[in-house]
Amino acid sequence: MTQIVIQARSSAQDEPKLYNTALETLTHVASREKNKLLCAAMDELPEGIVLLDSEGRYVHWNKSYADIYKATADLFKVGARLADTLRIGMQRGDYPEAVGREEEWYAERMHRLQNPGQRHEQQLADGRWILIEERQTPDNSTIGLRVDITEMKRREASFRLLFEENPIPMYVLDLESSRFLAINDAALDHYGFPLARFLDMRRAQVVCMECVGNDGAMGANGAQVSSERHVRADGSVIDVTTFSRQTTYDGKRALLVAAIDVTERNRSEARIAHMARHDALTDLPNRMLFKERLDAEVMNFARHKQPFAVFLIDLDHFKTVNDTLGHSAGDKLLEEVSAQLLETVSGPSTVARLGGDEFAVLHVGPQDDESVIALAGAIIAAVDRPLTIAGHVVRVGASVGIAQAGRDTPSAEVFLRNADIALYQAKAAGRSTYRCFEPAMDEALRSKLEFERDLHEAVVTRALAVHYQPIVELSSGIPKSMEALVRWTHPLRGEISPVEFIPVAEEMGLIKEVGKFVLETACRDAAEWPLSVNVAINVSPLQLVGGDFYDLVVNALSSAGLAPERLDLEITESLLMDASDETVRSLQALRDLGVGVSMDDFGTGYSSLSYLRKFPISKIKIDRSFIGDLGSKPEAQAIVRAIVMLGTSLGMDVVAEGIEHLDDLAFLRGEKCTEGQGFLFSRPVPSSDLQKIFERHGILQAGCSHVLRE
Repeated sequence: MTQIVIQARSSAQDEPKLYNTALETLTHVASREKNKLLCAAMDELPEGIVLLDSEGRYVHWNKSYADIYKATADLFKVGARLADTLRIGMQRGDYPEAVGREEEWYAERMHRLQNPGQRHEQQLADGRWILIEERQTPDNSTIGLRVDITEMKRREASFRLLFEENPIPMYVLDLESSRFLAINDAALDHYGFPLARFLDMRRAQVVCMECVGNDGAMGANGAQVSSERHVRADGSVIDVTTFSRQTTYDGKRALLVAAIDVTERNRSEARIAHMARHDALTDLPNRMLFKERLDAEVMNFARHKQPFAVFLIDLDHFKTVNDTLGHSAGDKLLEEVSAQLLETVSGPSTVARLGGDEFAVLHVGPQDDESVIALAGAIIAAVDRPLTIAGHVVRVGASVGIAQAGRDTPSAEVFLRNADIALYQAKAAGRSTYRCFEPAMDEALRSKLEFERDLHEAVVTRALAVHYQPIVELSSGIPKSMEALVRWTHPLRGEISPVEFIPVAEEMGLIKEVGKFVLETACRDAAEWPLSVNVAINVSPLQLVGGDFYDLVVNALSSAGLAPERLDLEITESLLMDASDETVRSLQALRDLGVGVSMDDFGTGYSSLSYLRKFPISKIKIDRSFIGDLGSKPEAQAIVRAIVMLGTSLGMDVVAEGIEHLDDLAFLRGEKCTEGQGFLFSRPVPSSDLQKIFERHGILQAGCSHVLRE
């Protein structure tokens, strides 16, 4: 076993000087008559000291000796024999090394006592290690020295574990000669030389034989850690690290050195650096790398007027592929589009994926209008090609926004902003087309930002209003429920359709505030209506993000004093398509509370029947597009008839939306559709007008509220 010597105070590694001096002194004073002053001085020493007469009987021992052998200290008496205390301690189990070989161990110990002068180590039952050395005086008395070396043994064991069993190649190097003093098995395997050859070599010889180059020099003398990097013939890279110069080996100053193969780490770091600047799915440059290259081209344009253009590309109808075929099909589509773009864009240009279904091209070179338009057309045509994904032929288009150097302000931020504005205009123009940035587009953007600012103010100040449209029982025409519809009257632009501002509210992250306002207002209003009239509220998918929707509904009901059975939440299939487990639990908890859950716009999604089975739906609403076609398209009649039959068989109420003609009403009554809604009955009206509707149908006012059930 390799022995590494670590210096420690009051340890065997302090060289014989400490012990020799102490023992010679004790031998000298022991020949004198014992006196109390000497005994008192001995008690102050940290080492254990014992004096035995020529027959091995205790004469004196100090406090440290008694502390070391505390398990057998009760046996220490003047005149007692050390041999007897050893036998009794052995029987008690105080000396684990004696277990199973008691007589042999006892004989060895007595031999050392009778032939003093050699050091040896002794382990006690409590795990401590004691260094023992004994000397004889001229009158054949014995002076014994005991030192607790437990901590030193632990350090040695730790070092052996670190050095000998370490999977990292390590060796000990003579500081003076640079020869190898010790080498662990991992180093032998790493370098491929036998131990005998190693011990006959200098470090420089090994480095020359193993390496074809290095990337650094050894650190300055006295440094705690220094390192150099070696490149092996096979291309692997080794970091050779030299630790503290204070290690001692066989009395020689030595260095502890570790040779760590960092080839895989370097490769991993390179992969991480690549991943940080490239898209994980397509391996195209990502937004970060695209921005870096755009910054470089902006500087190049400022210095040398090298033209370039930025193309932002957004896929049309990508969400449809994701929704119908799944995300794996969507990922495959993105990979195919990436390949098409790389084939289409040539020269010193960058094709990047910025995120989602948004791509970008940094095209360097001549940028006349004809070449820019030609490249935009080529990009649109390439993306428009039909692709076979998951066994289905799919086709998506591309909208392209373009910003050109020389025409637009030369800064990376402005280029991206202008290209984004142009992309917005291309999408607004009907998609699958391109637009080049024009200054007038900036004005349109400012108008959009102003609209968003006004909407934000309206939401914060609760300048919105809630109107109600009746949902009636078709057989009698009596209102059964009121659908709450949010309205916004702009101070300058007048009435603004929800179709216009609700998507903006969702985009701005305001939809939760809008939804909370509608929910609380509608619950308060409904608490004042006749008990036979419920309230229905539309729920945006974004309202269920975050896990607080259940509490929001419960608080609104409790605050208004409205019974849960009088509230109906209308959700769309798009919400259910991406519903998390948390969303499903919230909806189920509300259904258990008594709240109704309706599926709005039924028949326009992709998996309606599965949703009716999987989710807690109590009512379905037939989309108005089918009702509007009842008088002109027989297939619309067939679809409506099938939906009514389906709902009836599942025990669900069925509501027909968008009823405007008596003929449509007659058809729906004939098919046993239970409820309906539309301008034929009433347009949306403010809460103040509902009393007239109630009176017209003979519905009595409740005059009281209902407290939420526990």
